[in-house]
Amino acid sequence: MTLKVCILAPDRVFWNDTAEEIILPTATGQMGILTNHTPLITGLDIGVMMVRSQSKNEWMKMALMGGFALIQENTVTILVNDAVESTSIDAAKAEQAFLDAQLAFEKADGKKEKIETSLAFKRARARLQLIK
Repeated sequence: MTLKVCILAPDRVFWNDTAEEIILPTATGQMGILTNHTPLITGLDIGVMMVRSQSKNEWMKMALMGGFALIQENTVTILVNDAVESTSIDAAKAEQAFLDAQLAFEKADGKKEKIETSLAFKRARARLQLIK
């Protein structure tokens, strides 16, 4: 038995396929989902989602930029603000974006700026994790 997984971004269906197992980046840590998982809705943090497909039996990674996941009856519906595949990331640009975001976060002053730079840092870190 497999999981039917659909990832929806605001402007497109990002990914729609089956999987043997997925690992989601939630606000409380990573959460593994297998077939016959109990029904659940959870918030997603900015981070890397891993998918083990049934056909290739290997792990595929993608970065999710926050959202929600609904798990019920071997169907996982994921609503995200944005998502990125590892094949669409330039390694040098990702590394530089991470360093820039880290520096901006360290220099941030004030609550609003700290929040904004923290989110930018998490997005840059997730993209970098895809290629490492």
